[in-house]
Formats: sequence, structure tokens, C-alpha cells
Amino acid sequence: MNHADARTADASAVALPETAAAHPSGASGPARKGAAGPVALVVGGALSVQFGAALAVLLIPRAGVLGVVTLRLTLAALVLLIVCRPRLRGYSRSDWGTVVAFGAAMGGMNLCIYQAIDRIPLGAAVTLEVLGPLALSVIASRRLVSLVWAGLALAGVVLLSGGGFDRLDPVGAGFALAAGAMWATYIVFSARTGRRFPQADGLALAMAVGAVLSLPLGLAEAGTRLAVPSTLALGLAVALLSSVLPYTLELIALRRLPAATFAVLMSLEPAVAALAGFLVLRQALSVTDAAAIALVIAASVGAIRSRTAPA
Repeated sequence: MNHADARTADASAVALPETAAAHPSGASGPARKGAAGPVALVVGGALSVQFGAALAVLLIPRAGVLGVVTLRLTLAALVLLIVCRPRLRGYSRSDWGTVVAFGAAMGGMNLCIYQAIDRIPLGAAVTLEVLGPLALSVIASRRLVSLVWAGLALAGVVLLSGGGFDRLDPVGAGFALAAGAMWATYIVFSARTGRRFPQADGLALAMAVGAVLSLPLGLAEAGTRLAVPSTLALGLAVALLSSVLPYTLELIALRRLPAATFAVLMSLEPAVAALAGFLVLRQALSVTDAAAIALVIAASVGAIRSRTAPA
């Protein structure tokens, strides 16, 4: 969650994610020596995000989907606002419109993906969600080879659905696809926010906007259950694992890691989600599901490399 969100790296180059934007020192420079450390940080961030999502699934019976979204956004916003202490003066109406749109996209993305993981396995949900950023990358590429990656991703989706999304629960699959669309929107507005607000100020303010928008929904669904100490503690853990910790790790990594390399690593996130689903939620993958996820990951990596390769 750097100034345009570390996970977006570049609105046209990234093919994946759920929180953060490229640090200026890591966006376009050549690869530096000793990349193992930054790579480990990025992988650690991905593990944190997806295990945070798995923990959120366990929290849903206590607070409901809307309650979990509210806890994650509100508690993450409070932490970021305390740490970043963003200034509120000196911005134009257009600047505030951009950060509000960013926050709304963030809230919508979280709402949709949590509705999805409440209905379908975590690995499948994240795989479908990735299609949004992947589509954005393919469209931005404007290269013929991008059609190959789009076709590969489509083959993975067909394989994942088993010929029909009813195998997954069509409502859950629909929410995952909607989350992907919101993710693509999030990427665009996170990049714009990063150009208008310094450091992580824009992200902290956008998180606050998402929290304000989600708060009435969470209170309506969960009410006083959100104030139960154990529920608050789990909600804080979700917020830290899914937002604050990944931001910190990725921010450090992007200072020494090219954005293209970062985006490729983020493309592995469906596999990380499947691992988290298996270890925390006991959601086993079939061979077909694993192959489908592998196809979508390959499409994401291919799209990124095509986008960042010299013309």
C-alpha cells in the first residue's frame, strides 16, 4: 500500500492483487543484485494476504460477510491513519473525487470477494478474481500475443467451472468475477491516487472512505456482534494480515525489485490462495482444479511479460 498501492505496480503492467502501488524506486529500474530478499518479502506478503482471507472465512459465522468487510476496512483504516497521519488540506475537488472513487472500488472489491469465499473455495475465488486485472493487462498491451494469454485464461476458467459454474455455486462465481472487475477499477484509481497524494496518504484516506461506506452495511448485518472482544481481535488479525503487513513487506521489497518482477510474483497468488484454503480451511483441490489454476497463472505471467517486454 504505497502511494498507488504496492500490488498494482503499474496500472498497465500488473496482472494481479488486493491491496498496495509501485514505489518509484522499484517501478522501472533494472534488477538489482541480491533479489532473494525482496522476493521473499513479496512472497511473505502474498502468504499474509491469503491466510488473512482464510482467517476471514472463519470469522464470517461470527460477524457475517458484511461485518467482516467492515472490520477489515475500519481497523486497517485506523492503523493506516495513525501511522501515516495524512494531511487533509491542499487538495483539489478532483483529488478528493479520485480518492473517493479509489475507496469505493476498494470497498466493493472486498465486499465481492468475501461474498465469493463464503460460497466457493478460496483458490477458485481468487483465480476468478484475477481475471479482472488480467483483462486490464491484455487490453492495455494491444499486442496480438495477448490474445493467446486471454485464450489460455479462458481455458483455465472453463476447466475450473467443469463445464458449468453450478459446480462452484454460480452466485459465488459471479461475486468472484465482480471482485475481479472491481479489482481492475481499483488498479486504475490507485495509480491515479498515487500521482496526487504523497507517500501512503492516498491509500490511508481511501481505506477510510471504504470503511465509512461499509460501516452501515456491517452494522445492519452484525450489529453489536462486531463489538465482541474476540470478534474484534480476529477482525484486527484479518486487517493486519490482509492489509497492513503486506503493505509493509511490499513497500520494502519494491525499493529493490523491478515492478515487472513484482507483478509476476503476484500472479502466483491463486496458488497461494489454494494453499491457504487447504491448510486453514481443509479445502482440497482436485487435479482438474489445480490444472485450471496453473493455466490462469501462466496466462497472467505471459500477459505481464508481453506487456513489459521491449517492442
